[in-house]
Order: sequence, then structure tokens, then C-alpha cells
Amino acid sequence: MGITEKIAGEKITLAHGSGGIQMHNLIRSLFQKRFRNEWLDQMSDSAVIGNPAGDGDALCFTTDSYVVAPLFFPGGDIGKLAVCGTVNDLAVEGATPLFLSCGFIVEEGCEILVLEKVADSMADAARTAGVKIVTGDFKVVEKGKADAIFINTSGIGRRSRSRGFGREHIRAGDKVLINGFIGEHGAAVMAARGNFDLQSDIKSDCAPLNGIISDMLAVSEGIRFMRDPTRGGIATTLNEIAEGANFGITLDEAALPLRDDVKAACEILGFDPLYLANEGKVITIVSAEDSACVLEAMRSHTLGRESRIIGEVTASHAGRVVLKTLLGAHRIIDMLSGEQLPRIC
Repeated sequence: MGITEKIAGEKITLAHGSGGIQMHNLIRSLFQKRFRNEWLDQMSDSAVIGNPAGDGDALCFTTDSYVVAPLFFPGGDIGKLAVCGTVNDLAVEGATPLFLSCGFIVEEGCEILVLEKVADSMADAARTAGVKIVTGDFKVVEKGKADAIFINTSGIGRRSRSRGFGREHIRAGDKVLINGFIGEHGAAVMAARGNFDLQSDIKSDCAPLNGIISDMLAVSEGIRFMRDPTRGGIATTLNEIAEGANFGITLDEAALPLRDDVKAACEILGFDPLYLANEGKVITIVSAEDSACVLEAMRSHTLGRESRIIGEVTASHAGRVVLKTLLGAHRIIDMLSGEQLPRIC
């Protein structure tokens, strides 16, 4: 059965947008197969596409779309999220973010005051990140054909060719670091929807990471790989890193930074915080020798006060992510299957 015949009887579900295994399989079998080229096949948060100026730097290019519901949530809104998300996709490739585009799809009937608030938030986030929004687009669709506001942002940044990041640089013994508490964005959006009886002060961690990443790169040549764990959380991101590799990753449950209120919300609702989205966190894999200085640099930044070493790259259980539990047992952590919380970003 050919791919066209196979897909003809299937339909897109919310799980295809979760960041988990269904989304990854769809991207590989449908989009990557048709669009394949040397840049797309990197399958990174940003494509490293070189620089025709020939000045020793490489250009990085990324794009993302944002459909979060509700538009406003504790700690952020769709505008701040759109800027920070695209800035972060560039920053985790070691690039300095420079320019963004912004495309709006707005539903008929949306209040102009709401649109103004979102635009103000984007402008503030861009100033904080030190980037310029230099081009854009605006479309209106009939009432009922969208959900108030959808945003697409694309970004361009520059990276020194002397800095190389990728799974091919990862070695057994490397340490896994994160710059603070996990699951805050997912929990904040979940609470803001009002579908659950949650009384909490949880705020999204939505923030531009280029500042803290710049500080990390300044102190170490031993950073192997970086990724921001958004949809699918840190569990799915680490599975993306380990998939098909000749190494495994072991997480230490005792070291995971988790707020009590996020933990409580997950326990009540049956969610696993390892799979909750983050919008201001960077997972960093760094050589054991440089882990202490990178951790110090992270903790010196306002976005990294609660930074931790949460795991290690191992020669055993290749291609797998394993959690060492509080009881000393080990369990396999798979990529997200299904949809834990839709419309999260």
C-alpha cells in the first residue's frame, strides 16, 4: 500500500500536534519525505543554512506557529509566546537571534483592544530579547473559522562556524542540565482554561533564553547539544536526542526541579510533569569536565537560579531514556504518545 493510499483513510487528530510520537511519525513520513534536502534533514529547531557573505558565520533560520488557548495566561500570552518561542529555537542552536517576521490570522469579531494587547506584548518581548520584527502579514477569516488569533513567527540568527552542536558530539559520561523548574507553562495554561478546579499561583516560564545561553557559551567549549523542551516536555525532548543513538540517557528523579504546586496539580489530574510543556527552559548536554562551570553560569543568570544537573549520558540502554526513581528502581521513559494537553503553544 502506497503512502497516498494509506493516508487517504486516515485523519489528523489532536495527537498529531502534541510534539509526541504521532507528530514525529507524520513529519517524517509525509513532510520530510517530500521536502527532503540537506538543511531540512538536520531536523533541528533551526536550520543552519550557511552564509553567502562568507564571513565565517552561519545563518540559522526557523519558523513556528502559535495557537494557544486561552490567549492570555499567568506569566504570558500568545504574543510573548510567539516571540520567545522563535528566539529560543535560534538560541538553542547557538545562534544570536537578529530578526523576526510576524504573521497574524485573526478571526472576524476579535476585539481590536485584544489585538493591541497582543502586539504590545510582542513588542516588549522583542525588546527584552534584543531582536527586531522586520516584516509581517495580516489576514482575517470569517467568524468561526479560527479561534480569535493565530500567529506565525519566523526568525533569522547568526552562529559562529567554530561552534558545532549536535547529537554526533554527545558522549557517554556527559551531563544533562536544565535551568530550572519543569512543567510550569503547561500547568499555567491548564489552570487558566478553567476546565479544572485548580486554585494556584502557577505562572508560565515563558521567557527568551538567548541571554542565559550566551552566558553559558562564554564559559565552555564543552556544550554538546541544547534544546528547549516545549510540547511533549523534557521526556519527549530527551527521547528525540537518544532515538537511534549509540548512547542512552539516565534521569535522576531526585534531582528534577519541580514546584510543589505543579506536582500537586499533576497528581490531581493524572498528568506526568515530565511531559508538560516548558517555554523558558533549555536542556543542555555538556561534557563532565565543563558541567560545573556551565552550571555556575546558569545559576548566575536570573533565568537559571534553580539550575540542576538532572542526568547523565550512558553507554548502556542505547537509544533509551531511563528514570532512576526515588526508590532506586529504573523505568523507561518513552516519547509522549497521544495528546496530554492540546493547544499549549
